[in-house]
Amino acid sequence: MDASLSPFDHQKTQNTEPKKSFITSLITLRSNNIKEDTYFVSELKPTEQKSLQELKEKLKASSSKASSMWGVSLLGGDDKADVILLKFLRARDFKVADSLRMLEKCLEWREEFKAEKLTEEDLGFKDLEGKVAYMRGYDKEGHPVCYNAYGVFKEREMYERVFGDEEKLNKFLRWRVQVLERGVKMLHFKPGGVNSIIQVTDLKDMPKRELRVASNQILSLFQDNYPEMVATKIFINVPWYFSVIYSMFSPFLTHRTKSKFVMSKEGNAAETLYKFIRPEDIPVQYGGLSRPTDSQNVPPKPASEFSIKGGEKVNIQIEGIEGGATITWDIVVGGWDLEYSAEFVPNAEESYAIVVEKPKKMKASDEAVCNSFTTVEAGKLILSVDNTLSRKKKVAAYRYTVRKSTTTA
Repeated sequence: MDASLSPFDHQKTQNTEPKKSFITSLITLRSNNIKEDTYFVSELKPTEQKSLQELKEKLKASSSKASSMWGVSLLGGDDKADVILLKFLRARDFKVADSLRMLEKCLEWREEFKAEKLTEEDLGFKDLEGKVAYMRGYDKEGHPVCYNAYGVFKEREMYERVFGDEEKLNKFLRWRVQVLERGVKMLHFKPGGVNSIIQVTDLKDMPKRELRVASNQILSLFQDNYPEMVATKIFINVPWYFSVIYSMFSPFLTHRTKSKFVMSKEGNAAETLYKFIRPEDIPVQYGGLSRPTDSQNVPPKPASEFSIKGGEKVNIQIEGIEGGATITWDIVVGGWDLEYSAEFVPNAEESYAIVVEKPKKMKASDEAVCNSFTTVEAGKLILSVDNTLSRKKKVAAYRYTVRKSTTTA
């Protein structure tokens, strides 16, 4: 019999709701979220269609040679070209002259920066890959996700090695653009397709000085040359002083850019990210199940999400496990700070339950549990998550696989 999942066994010892709901735990800087464009020309207003046609004509008249970005000819007249041109138009409220000026400056910058060949360069930041800036998985709507975390630069030696002088800073900026270019190449540039990415920036332990220097330059460079490339910008582990720093670079951001910002205070990373990204695609350090060793060429095994209210204990029962089978599971609770255990209960009444994992207090910094157990007889595995000593609701996820024994009697 294949393994099956029975309903959760909720054991309430207290009837206490969390003090704050998911919505109030988010600090949003946007008054309203601007709906992402589908890039269907037929859905544009007549004035917007006219602006698109006018931009094409002016670009053709101003270009001495065919202009292209990300392998797409802007003068090709196809849907992909329209998507890119509409990004520049929307960034400048469909003002053709302003959009053309922005586009031409971007083309000049890309040529000087040699952006088209950037993804092939080795810039010497191997030790930062997968730590500081990296593409990992997709959100629930199929957008590629780019993670940024600058906490490693709290160490003075690391900071000086990367940001010590202008040459080093420029090299880092080039590497950071390289990461973004790889993400952009994952986009469809197709009406109705995935035409933007998700940016997740972890502000934990980020040095204030680095925020002032590099963040302003990165934000300015991205906004000038990658218009409408970000669907949502999620800041996690936001420190109390970030509001002051935000006020410094806020004047350089457009209203559309700021409307895409979502901010989550420290300790709510998993709860925030689960709103946008499935747990199997979220890195383990942020309360997900994705590990650096996982293959990025194979879709991850889907996980099941659930929540645990304050004052509750949840038992996940995985039934129908045959004798000799091996069950492997992953389980994580965002910001753990609770007790976890696992036991195997045989079907035979005369058999005793086996403690697979003793009750253990999981710290907030603990990553996902990954374990396996080979059975001797048929039964069920029970994963217990005890949140009875907390008043806060937690988000969680788990997944499992069962491999039957290949031996025959």
